[in-house]
Amino acid sequence: MTAIACLCTCPDAASARRIADALVEARLAACVNVLPGITSVYRWQGKVEQADEVLLVAKTVRARLDALTRQVQALHPYELPEVVAVEISGGLPAYLDWIAAETRTGAND
Repeated sequence: MTAIACLCTCPDAASARRIADALVEARLAACVNVLPGITSVYRWQGKVEQADEVLLVAKTVRARLDALTRQVQALHPYELPEVVAVEISGGLPAYLDWIAAETRTGAND
């Protein structure tokens, strides 16, 4: 299994927490870090914008990325939510195994 870290920005703590809870509850992510206090600068509809946001870092496996993306889209208040996946090329083997185990479909609670 290929472990990935999926990044997603949210407009506020409440929406970030709702999405994080849903991803872990559905076993779409083993863990989601909720990082408040970021500022994003981006171009949207021809204008440079700036927004205070909350960053989610969801640890999951590549096989669950499509389902995770659909869940984020269903819950996210943005018209075009950020969902960017980065492959985890290494790490503590036991932690990577835990990610795989916690995102396995049909896993026991």
